[in-house]
Amino acid sequence: MTFLRSARRLSLALVAAAAAELPVGAAELNDYPTAARADYVFACMKTNGDTRPALEKCSCSIDAIASILPYDRYVAAETFLSLSQVPGRFGTMFQSPEQARAAINELRRAQAEGEVRCF
Repeated sequence: MTFLRSARRLSLALVAAAAAELPVGAAELNDYPTAARADYVFACMKTNGDTRPALEKCSCSIDAIASILPYDRYVAAETFLSLSQVPGRFGTMFQSPEQARAAINELRRAQAEGEVRCF
């Protein structure tokens, strides 16, 4: 009986160790909300012809971006980019700060990688 308990404990320890080695779960890798992905795909399709091939390429592109850029940095970059396009002094405030430029450049690099992988 003691042998069985020891074997059971050993097997539980091995299972726990193996579980610790598993790759990150899908929920942790997919931190982009569905609505954010859909918004990107809709805008991308508008600029690429509203066709089924465009849907597939645009979906691939947002997946590539999501694999490179965590969602919080994506949101920050999109916000900086959007605010920098506002005319006048308000928009100018978001064009020059180093943090805004770095975030926008990071987003553009991720988008370029999406284009290379998918288009």
